[in-house]
Amino acid sequence: MVAAGGARAIDERLPTPLYHQILLILRSQILDGRLQAGVLLPGEEELARQFDVSRITARRALAELAAEGLVTRGRGRGTHVTQRSDPPPIRAGVEGLLENLLAMGLKTQVTLVDFCYEPAAPDVAAALQVTAGEEVQRAVRVRSLEAGPFSYLTTYVPADIGRKFSRKELAQQPLLSLLEQSGVTIGGAEQTISATLADARVAPLLNTAIGAPLLRIGRVVQDAAGRPVEYIIGLYRPDRYQFRMSLDRVRGEEENTWSARVAPTAGGKRSPRTTRSNSVRPNSIRREKLK
Repeated sequence: MVAAGGARAIDERLPTPLYHQILLILRSQILDGRLQAGVLLPGEEELARQFDVSRITARRALAELAAEGLVTRGRGRGTHVTQRSDPPPIRAGVEGLLENLLAMGLKTQVTLVDFCYEPAAPDVAAALQVTAGEEVQRAVRVRSLEAGPFSYLTTYVPADIGRKFSRKELAQQPLLSLLEQSGVTIGGAEQTISATLADARVAPLLNTAIGAPLLRIGRVVQDAAGRPVEYIIGLYRPDRYQFRMSLDRVRGEEENTWSARVAPTAGGKRSPRTTRSNSVRPNSIRREKLK
């Protein structure tokens, strides 16, 4: 069944076109496995009735699904969900973030889309703790797996550090490796995790549709002295990249909270657990110091 209560699942008051709202619902059900390979989707008339839209709107939603390769359509045969053979997504643990990224850089392919030096915008200046307008290195890279692109990364580095490596080197090596080769001792990082939608600039490079949901990770990497040496904004396809965290229930005198569990080391032993409480508060933005 597709989207029980379809008419209530879309909202004509939203700026997003109705066909695209239907597309997002169907795409989500396909990628989540609720609509499995071979399943016959409702026809245009039935879909239009379920979502209370015109047949033209329903037809466009199905056409967009077909253009993405999620369904196949045939006259007299209907619309069927396509057999998907994509490998499972990369699952990176938050507790070993910097090491995970280094390993990922060695296992994935990177395309350097842009590389330049420019004045720091106010948000970049605040993240790197430099003066607005001060020169910084900006680079845009797309990382890909065998199945296709999964991340769109925009990085900013103070110019005095950035000029220690070249565009060619950045196209061939992970940025963290280049920073360390430049004499930077990585001390830690702060990050925020949120969500966004693919725009007209990012969508083609990630081989996804405009308006597709993306995982957004903002991260400031610091050296051992606490100086910000990199500000990165990563946009990830959630079907190809996921974060996973194991949690322990911590019982306190006044309230119970969740605490992140440190993953096993290569030798199979667990590192000491963090004592930081990861309780969640509504309407708040968490910026966790990585240790």
